[in-house]
Parts: sequence; structure tokens; C-alpha cells
Amino acid sequence: VQLQASGGGLAQVGGSLRLSCAASGRTFSNNDMGWFRQAPGKEREFVASINWNGGRPTYADSVKARFTISRDYGGSTIFLQMNSLQPEDTAIYSCAARSPGNIWATWGQGTQVTVSS
Repeated sequence: VQLQASGGGLAQVGGSLRLSCAASGRTFSNNDMGWFRQAPGKEREFVASINWNGGRPTYADSVKARFTISRDYGGSTIFLQMNSLQPEDTAIYSCAARSPGNIWATWGQGTQVTVSS
């Protein structure tokens, strides 16, 4: 069972990137899924989450109105559209799936996002 994030890279301030997180080994269509990030020297922080049915997107205050989380029709791939990127968005972004016990139980390898000014 694996989640794999992709789509990171280098962006300019004000630019955009779109991250994807694909599942393999099983489907997560019945799980809430989310994005987290960890900047150098900082703890991992919540970025955004989405319900199993694509509803109730939730965002950290720091990314509201700039980032959009979505998931595909089959439900096992999620996306994070990141607009108006800022240097403070530089981090490793990881995706996760939430278990029925409300624990972020399955994690994928991250993808590096670097925003340069």
C-alpha cells in the first residue's frame, strides 16, 4: 500500500504548481485524504484535507484562498493546486489518508516544493 506524491519543483514567487498524490496497492475512495508539509527546521503542518466523497475541503489559514484541494472521480488520487506561491510555502509536501479511527494512518513519500524570490 503506497501513496506517492508528485508535481513538486521550483517556482517563482506568485507562481503556481499542481501536486498529485496517487495510491497503489489499494483504493482510498472511502477515506478522507489530505496534504501536509514540512519546512526545514520546522514541524510537519497540516495544509488541506478533503472528505472521501470530495466534499468539505478544509485548509490551513496560511493557504486559504491560494490552494485548492480536489480528488478524482475514482477517489484515490488527490490534487493540490497551489497559486500565488510564497517563499514560506517552501517545504516537502506529503499526502496522507485518514483511517476510520480519524488517524492519518497512511503516508506517502513527499515531493519538494521550492519557491524562490
